[in-house]
Amino acid sequence: MNGITKTLGFVKSSLRASSRTIHGNAELIENCNAVKNRNPRNLELLRIARKPSGYHLDRQVREYWHTLKVTKAPRHVAAEIYHFENGPVITVSTKDWAIKKQLYRLSDTAAYINLGRVLAQRCLESGISMVSCHIEVTKGGKMEAFIKELENGGIELKEPTRYKKPNPWDQHRPEKPWDPTIE
Repeated sequence: MNGITKTLGFVKSSLRASSRTIHGNAELIENCNAVKNRNPRNLELLRIARKPSGYHLDRQVREYWHTLKVTKAPRHVAAEIYHFENGPVITVSTKDWAIKKQLYRLSDTAAYINLGRVLAQRCLESGISMVSCHIEVTKGGKMEAFIKELENGGIELKEPTRYKKPNPWDQHRPEKPWDPTIE
């Protein structure tokens, strides 16, 4: 008897749920007074977020949203994607057990190549596809192999320029990043 009443209770609740009407978004939009953006990276993806410009006498260029930083130690290598406000966002190191287990040495060219692959994969998984890179690369070196693997992994090592609203008297008007291009 208990099984039948439980089944009837389930049927009654499902009938009540199906009798509700589905409302459209039009009513919600009409009554909406303000919109709160809960995605902090949305403005960066639209290229309209503020980029810190630093001071014109600074040695380091600080005009970036995300930058690549590589730390070399005698026994290991670490790379991180650094956000200008939030600090390190993604960190990869040859100290990580999963990477360390696969490598013969923690600071040779193979370590740099694998570090680049893992960093590129983690960047794409977290939604970062463009990073500014101010690292000087020597031809045929370990850093060149690292950066080549980042590019092969789908990471663009140059951030797009910030969209600035053109003035009415400007001759050249940049394309708006939120408008789709027809190709």
